[in-house]
Amino acid sequence: MRFMAIVKASKDYEAGVPPKPELMAAMGKLAQEEQKLGIFEMGGGLLPSAQGHKVRMTGGRISVIDGPFTETKELVAGYWIWQVRSMEEAVEWLKRCPNPMPGESELEIRPFFEPEDFGENLTPELRQREERLREQISGKRSA
Repeated sequence: MRFMAIVKASKDYEAGVPPKPELMAAMGKLAQEEQKLGIFEMGGGLLPSAQGHKVRMTGGRISVIDGPFTETKELVAGYWIWQVRSMEEAVEWLKRCPNPMPGESELEIRPFFEPEDFGENLTPELRQREERLREQISGKRSA
């Protein structure tokens, strides 16, 4: 099963305070261990919301809102994507992560949709297209 661990933003993060070298080293060490075990697919950090935009779609209207955004607790600062056996295993890996923010941090784990989650709505044609797309993406990652 694939899971995304989501690191929520903090006021320091939104202010542009960079992570300490010790934190970056600890995160890198854990990612190397996860890569060796074959569970780490990808991960990364995002720049503060001041450098982002929101696109809101309502009916046929589209509007673009420039950052920064005020609801820090709702913002994503970074993520990891893991391939593990269960939610419980994903939680155990997350518990091993160093605290990504000074002070208190909030992290969230959510599973990805899998083809079987769509039931009969995923027609054979759509399933083939999905499989081809995954193969293309996997090929690009390993290249």
